[in-house]
Amino acid sequence: MNFGTRRKAARTRMSGRQLLAAQAALVGTLCAALFVRELPGVVRELRIYRMTGGLRAKRRYP
Repeated sequence: MNFGTRRKAARTRMSGRQLLAAQAALVGTLCAALFVRELPGVVRELRIYRMTGGLRAKRRYP
């Protein structure tokens, strides 16, 4: 057996850093999609909040 001429195996697996970056990209994309989808509802709620007086309306709307 000649151990000195052993071939190195080709790395086909993803490194831990690459996997972490891929997961971060996936989570970021999902968060951005959720934010874009919910944005019209948030804008509507803010508009209603401002029409009712906001923080200054504590006396009128318990």
